[in-house]
Amino acid sequence: MSDTTLTRQTWVAFGPNGAVGSIHRTTDGFTFKVLGDAALRGTFDTLDAVKGALHAALPAGSDWPEYREH
Repeated sequence: MSDTTLTRQTWVAFGPNGAVGSIHRTTDGFTFKVLGDAALRGTFDTLDAVKGALHAALPAGSDWPEYREH
């Protein structure tokens, strides 16, 4: 993802016990990290798609996170 530039729009994903990840708008779309990731994961065309991908990357049975823009 070295060719991607992050912009200033970020959402933090919160589960019942606190932050679980983050979503970032890029020049190419949206990407995300799960808490503890060293690198960003993939690029998605829409915010809804990246929210679904972040949720899918959480442990099985995880609640849908609450996304808050920062």
